[in-house]
Amino acid sequence: MSKKVAEQLVDMLVEAGVERIYAVTGDSLNELNDAVRRNKNIRWIHVRHEEAGAYAAAAEAELKGLACCAGSSGPGHVHLINGLYDAHRANVPVLAIASTCATVEFGSGYFQETNTIKLFDDCSHYNQIATTPAQLPRMTQAAIQHAVQRKGVAILGLPGDVSAMDAVENISANKNYFSKAMIRPADADIAGLATLINKHQKVCIYCGIGAAEAHDEVVALAARLKAPVGYSFRGKMGIQYDNPYEVGMTGLLGLPSAYHSMHESDLVILLGTDFPYVPFMPTDKKIVQIDLQPERLGRRAKLDIGLHGDVKDTLKALLPFLNEQQDDSFLKAQLNVYEKVKAHLNVYVEDKGTKDAIHPEAVAATLSNLATDDAIFTVDTGMCCVWGARYIQATGKRDMLGSFSHGSMANAMPHAIGAALACPDRQVVALCGDGGISMMLGDLATIKQYQLPIKIIVFNNRTLGMVKLEMQVAGLPDAETDMENPDFAMVAQAMGIKGMTINDPELLQTGLEEAFRFDGPVLVNVFTDPNALAMPPKVEFDMIKGMAQSMTRLMLGGKFQEVLDTVKSSYKHLGEILD
Repeated sequence: MSKKVAEQLVDMLVEAGVERIYAVTGDSLNELNDAVRRNKNIRWIHVRHEEAGAYAAAAEAELKGLACCAGSSGPGHVHLINGLYDAHRANVPVLAIASTCATVEFGSGYFQETNTIKLFDDCSHYNQIATTPAQLPRMTQAAIQHAVQRKGVAILGLPGDVSAMDAVENISANKNYFSKAMIRPADADIAGLATLINKHQKVCIYCGIGAAEAHDEVVALAARLKAPVGYSFRGKMGIQYDNPYEVGMTGLLGLPSAYHSMHESDLVILLGTDFPYVPFMPTDKKIVQIDLQPERLGRRAKLDIGLHGDVKDTLKALLPFLNEQQDDSFLKAQLNVYEKVKAHLNVYVEDKGTKDAIHPEAVAATLSNLATDDAIFTVDTGMCCVWGARYIQATGKRDMLGSFSHGSMANAMPHAIGAALACPDRQVVALCGDGGISMMLGDLATIKQYQLPIKIIVFNNRTLGMVKLEMQVAGLPDAETDMENPDFAMVAQAMGIKGMTINDPELLQTGLEEAFRFDGPVLVNVFTDPNALAMPPKVEFDMIKGMAQSMTRLMLGGKFQEVLDTVKSSYKHLGEILD
């Protein structure tokens, strides 16, 4: 063959459907960069930080399938780690190319040398280094196959000297196979599950991301059983819309209604969820779980039945064996609770707050109303997740991306980069915390360079809000959570992006409308209430005690105004606490 190894690799990426490589070029990546430059079917996206590139690739992979990022020898590898951990835990197929120093320098302590096998071992399904041209095509094919079929990260180590060598014809497959199998429990297990369900009158269904493609089957199941349907954050966009049985989320970001339904039922059906918070699970109910990843069965709750299967395929097989529930009193009671919860949430939308303390709930609700029906939302970890979870409404066409399993700060803006490049025909809205965007400000330049029309909404509460709340409910006075922020709108303008500031609640609607009308990237710096609380669906006595202790310590420390501001901002939550 007359082509170089780097060219061969690029050809295989294109064949597998990869359209972009997110990376910072240099040194050991230069041959790959040049091969991309000469191939018209793939682009090199110049991010400012490899972590942003990994997040962007993760977003593209979740929306479109396989995506690719790269990091050069040493620091480039290390910078990829956080984004790759997030992608791997989110079960999205990302191929990461880790270029290394020359093979002759392996083990010598060479400049920027890292051991990629050790480095990436905990965040990948496949992790190998091609040290000869003959290995490269076989490893590339295997890496892509692992990423797509096992749903996670695959690492392809590529020494700089190998990438410049002459390619060798592959002795195995040059292409990849992305077939999908029908996976459901055996007939006897389906029958056993149906028998158990038919014995119970009060059934609650709880769905995760694994049920996202089974919307119609879940609704049909709920209709048959007269069962309320709760969901996780990742399951929301696929389950909430056109669902007359939905009662919201549970968990730290969720609502009392879903928690109530699960704990008032006799039987809980978990569908495609690896919901991590064990304290929110009932312990005195019958619980069944269906999951495509059988290793997850039973690791969050004690199960009466645990079945391996795709949710859609399993429910199709199950539904014919289920009796029609005639009594809908349990369902009506749960829907009534949900209506009361939604009415309570709306209080924070109707009352938009005060100058420099706009209610973040009102911001999120306004964004949901203004965004297109097929908008892609990205949310930073922390309070932005809370407001996105509670106020961004699903339509059946929208997507919401976040660091829901890994829980990293600073994901929303780089996720938005990948979403905008992968789906140029869809609106992309990033809900960024001031702490999160501060970490990754450099990649605003990437948004400008590629003229990505992302609407970046900064919830500027001048504090690490979720951390502050965590400390207070633990009875600790919050320390080192306050932030002295730059003028984010001016920072955006310095980057060549339209910057806006909204600090008056009366201007919230018109300001956001202006941002959405603008044809190009916009950063909107919204001054939100730093004392807004996000109460979990079940407020334990220890939490109330902890908050009281925290407020007392602040008062003893002379911070009377801070205590007063917190009480004034959060008095509407008293109804939740007392309920």
